[in-house]
Amino acid sequence: MTDPQIAIMMLGIFILIIFLGFPIAFTLMALGIIFGYYAYFNPGRMWRDHDRALEAGAGNWELVETWVGGFFNNRIFDLFVNQTYSVMANEVLTAVPLFLFMGYIVERANIVDRLFSTLYIAAKRLPGAMAVAALITCALFATATGIVGAVVTLMGLLAFPAMLKARYNTGFASGVICAGGTLGILIPPSIMLIVYAAASGESIVRLYAGALLPGFLLAGLYLLYIIGRSVLQPSVAPKPTEEEAGDIPTLKLVVMIFTSFVPLAVLIMAVLGSILFGLATPTEAASAGALGGLMLAVAYRALTWQRLREAVYLTMKTTAMVCWLFVGSWTFSSVFSYLGGEHLITEFVTGLDITPLTFLILAQFIIFLLGWPLEWSEIIIIFVPIFLPLLPHFGVDPLFFGILVALNLQTSFLTPPMAMSAYYLKGIAPPHVQLVEIFRGCMPFLAMVFLAMIVLYNLPQIVFWLPELIYGR
Repeated sequence: MTDPQIAIMMLGIFILIIFLGFPIAFTLMALGIIFGYYAYFNPGRMWRDHDRALEAGAGNWELVETWVGGFFNNRIFDLFVNQTYSVMANEVLTAVPLFLFMGYIVERANIVDRLFSTLYIAAKRLPGAMAVAALITCALFATATGIVGAVVTLMGLLAFPAMLKARYNTGFASGVICAGGTLGILIPPSIMLIVYAAASGESIVRLYAGALLPGFLLAGLYLLYIIGRSVLQPSVAPKPTEEEAGDIPTLKLVVMIFTSFVPLAVLIMAVLGSILFGLATPTEAASAGALGGLMLAVAYRALTWQRLREAVYLTMKTTAMVCWLFVGSWTFSSVFSYLGGEHLITEFVTGLDITPLTFLILAQFIIFLLGWPLEWSEIIIIFVPIFLPLLPHFGVDPLFFGILVALNLQTSFLTPPMAMSAYYLKGIAPPHVQLVEIFRGCMPFLAMVFLAMIVLYNLPQIVFWLPELIYGR
């Protein structure tokens, strides 16, 4: 077999192993080292000291020692150590644990229940008011945390029972929670975009600026669907009775907004604004956001030693997962490229003589399919870099491609059979709520994601307008 054929076999074995359920980060590292040992195998270099000792008539112990040393004198081990150091020293990735910590602290600050109640009261005259309040709460909370599972679970415990009690259709209510909870990986400050920036070399500040309008576009489409369906089919979201709606004085509502909505919104806008306008680097802004999250928890009297420990533990656990994924992915991809696999794929795709539109559709379709068995982090770190070298050939801007991918990955949480948002919600939903009802409720929101992608392709200035306005071309 030629080296490129071995590289393709390496990729095939990896896909087979992850479908068997092995840990992905360690699978990548193991395959990278095993195939890398073959790729960098050089007997003359590796056992040079052993051959010299043998010629000099050295003792058995010295021969064994030099042979073992030669066995580990393969450049793949140097590569592995260097890749590990590069990941741990990557300044872009430093923002990941800080944003995660901000999210976990905010999650434990008892803000969400107040926020949802306030938004529901403020929007009670709108059709589907409780669903509108739930979606906005999900979007704001998801933006602050960037952790889909935490948002869907918490909102599933808070807003989902309230909507069921208000006689909302089960599928409709499920779709609102699942779709709203995934917005955090798209709307800045998004951890997913930080990971894409590290994988692609694209500017994180331009990515944040480019993702802002598409994120609002998708959230707006969700809201239009919720209100439109509530108007056309009132049975899915019945209007509250006078007793249920209550009569809250305007002054009290203003106070509620200032104590629930405003603090979190100011925190997010301060963090995002300082990044977009160059007042701070993403890492510095994330540090300020983490401190702001702590201050919010103190202000709401929700900061306890136990909650702080949990936030730190979960931050370290998630950060370690992301970092080891990067180590494994970069080791794997370096060996894959060295064997000629990347060149082979590039030649194959460019030889198809397809248009940029066909390439984008093909790439997004593959990412859509990968979203079934894999998490977004694994797709971004492992598979997206395969497409990046092809972008110049087809004239696709990496910024535009990244935002399309971020939109596309919304589907990985909403598409059966591995719709993780649906499973998060099912895990805490009442027993009578069936998984198939949750899947059914996610389908219209899935259609909104595809619609947003179509709009984005036909109107790419939605992505480019804000980055060009702030930073120029």
